[in-house]
Amino acid sequence: MDLAFTPEEVAFREEARAWLLAHVPAAPLPSLETAEGFAAHRAWEAELATERWSAVDWPTEYGGRDAGLVRWLLFEEEYYAAGAPGRVNQNGISLLAPTLFDHGTQEQRTRVLPPMARGEVVWAQAWSEPEAGSDLASLRSKAVRTDGGWLLSGQKTWSSRAAFADRAFGLFRSDPDAPKPHQGLTYLMFDLRAPGVTVRPIARLDGKPAFAELFLDEVFVPDADVIGEPGQGWRIAMAATGNERGLTLRSPGRYLAAANRLHALWREQGSPGGTKARVADALIGARAYQLFTWTAASRFLDGESLGPESSLNKVFWSEYDIALTETALDLLGAEGESADTDWSERYVFALAGPLYAGTNEIQRDIIAERLLGLPKGRR
Repeated sequence: MDLAFTPEEVAFREEARAWLLAHVPAAPLPSLETAEGFAAHRAWEAELATERWSAVDWPTEYGGRDAGLVRWLLFEEEYYAAGAPGRVNQNGISLLAPTLFDHGTQEQRTRVLPPMARGEVVWAQAWSEPEAGSDLASLRSKAVRTDGGWLLSGQKTWSSRAAFADRAFGLFRSDPDAPKPHQGLTYLMFDLRAPGVTVRPIARLDGKPAFAELFLDEVFVPDADVIGEPGQGWRIAMAATGNERGLTLRSPGRYLAAANRLHALWREQGSPGGTKARVADALIGARAYQLFTWTAASRFLDGESLGPESSLNKVFWSEYDIALTETALDLLGAEGESADTDWSERYVFALAGPLYAGTNEIQRDIIAERLLGLPKGRR
């Protein structure tokens, strides 16, 4: 792995830094888990898109800069270092878009990706069900064939961004007679405002609706919104989970910036000795995660895939995020308990990290069985 950047990559980083310096809002936007904040973050996505910064690694025909993986990582480091707002369309850009690039049709990419890049259509993830979260293959929501498309019925839950989003993507059981649970599933996109869709927000600990339940009653979806072949949804979804747990959902730039902020906060609070080791661990952890990610990026560029190693990534960043934000709250004391501070908002979100994108218990099973070669545990 060569960590020396080319002159073109250095120039790209400097261009991104200059643009962000000139455009990042001077004051933090309202929480994107509120209607007001969601609208403000959608507008920020549109501003990013004016100069193709919203999805820098995408091909230019869809609104990106065709920048590739290395420049995307450089951009992410600059983005978070600049204190730029959280990305309201991360489900679409980090999960759905890679799926469409690998398994979608040209018509789907042309129709779906540009409005996503501009923030005009914000996407929710609709995978989990009341009895199908980490055991995704046990899902029961169904897709029934009809003229020109499918009728979706059932219930989805813990759907990220669904309280205010426009559209969603998820798996549905299209062949109830398939011999195995992970067979006979179809991957579909659907409109959250279509007839038959009921969205019921789920409040977090701070009362903000970061998730929602979706109730679907014979919601029509045209054939054009099926991703891949009907019945092949599991294979496609597993590719998407690799993106979710691996590189694209949590770039190291996010944690490098947070660790530096924590260090600055520690200094502001008089460098209390009782938290010195925890702050040092945060700085070291951010740097270690950065190097791990660059190693993974090198493997991608050499034509390899991340595979089950993405589970290592997911366990690390989800537990690291909690430890980092807990340290910040301890430094702030009573002030840190305020629901309106940036650190408290981050902490509430971090608590969900070990649960979403596949629970850490599931990830540890994958690590034990597929990476360490240990025998399967009892389910």
